[in-house]
Amino acid sequence: MSELDEFRATVRDWCDAHVPTDWRAAQTGVNDEEFVTFQKSWFAELHSAGYAVPHWPAEWGGGLRTRGAKGPMPVSQQIVLFQELAAHDAPRLVLAFVGIHHAASTLLAAGTDAQRQRHLPAILDGEIWVQGFSEPEAGSDLAALRTSARADGENFIVNGQKLWASGAVHADWCLLLARTDPDAPKRHGISYFLMDMTTPGIDVRPIRNAVGDSHFCEIFLNDVVVPAANLIGPVNEGWQVAQATLGAERGMTMLELAERLSNAGFRWLVQACSPVADSVVADRLAQFEIELAGLRGLCRDLVERAEAGATGPADASIVKLYYSELLQRMTGFGAEIGGLAAHTVLAKPVSSGWESGAWMLDFIGSWEWTIPGGASEIQRTIIGERGLGLPR
Repeated sequence: MSELDEFRATVRDWCDAHVPTDWRAAQTGVNDEEFVTFQKSWFAELHSAGYAVPHWPAEWGGGLRTRGAKGPMPVSQQIVLFQELAAHDAPRLVLAFVGIHHAASTLLAAGTDAQRQRHLPAILDGEIWVQGFSEPEAGSDLAALRTSARADGENFIVNGQKLWASGAVHADWCLLLARTDPDAPKRHGISYFLMDMTTPGIDVRPIRNAVGDSHFCEIFLNDVVVPAANLIGPVNEGWQVAQATLGAERGMTMLELAERLSNAGFRWLVQACSPVADSVVADRLAQFEIELAGLRGLCRDLVERAEAGATGPADASIVKLYYSELLQRMTGFGAEIGGLAAHTVLAKPVSSGWESGAWMLDFIGSWEWTIPGGASEIQRTIIGERGLGLPR
């Protein structure tokens, strides 16, 4: 048995013993307190096994700690881990997602030693993060943001509004982009901050979406004091920090989502179509399987090249575009073949992903993925200009 096979067997045995079999029923229709309690408990369970942050360096709690490795878990093993978690229908780390991916990648790449010491262990202890980027008039055109941060001695005074901040109502800290030089060109006057969500002057208001969820939030900032020690990178270079850290991290988050879409979402889609007696349905399933294989290959290639420092300027956009539109097509097909029964489902497990098997709700939710993080139109522009060298 190869080392990778041994690792798969270990993960499979752990999943058999630890993935709660009743979590879907238990997490459907629950209130916020029950959701948060479950998510933190599941994160702690994964962390105790070494499976919560496999992409982190070993010195900060990731990687292969038992074997003395310094780097993250090898990509091949991360793929196996994600495959087995999806195959065992494990809950997703919805609440910890921004912290273990975006906040961690930012801190590891651009944070100070003090910032890393303060926050990385805290994230492993359950500290929750939200991303404060988008605004009412600065969504896909993020560089147009207007939230201001004015220097005042050892602090910055922040005023403005953030929108579509997923999970802000539960967050302890915020990754905040704010304009520190209003006279500079759009991308050159922005700074990147870590903001304590308990600071006076912060008002979080949940937004109810089309399927009845309220994970989106508005954040209103009124003379919020952020210490200068919470600045990430140099003043006015926050845009560059955000692009470098979050762009590099996208590959790993997409790798996990791709494996879940392939191992869980596609399996449920096949089950919904069984028995397959229609040649058109069989053809659509075959096409999805081919596209999923392509997505998984793209994600793995992106992560491996990112580790080698060889990614292209549009690679992350290609993966994001491909995943989001494939998710939309798959969930739309599920809603189509699911019929009236799928159209009348009113709730899905809050700890599931975007492919819960509640097809109509999943399809409506899939549109989120073609808009935030840069809409599909923006991704095509990036691919054309940065990837293909086409004129603006």
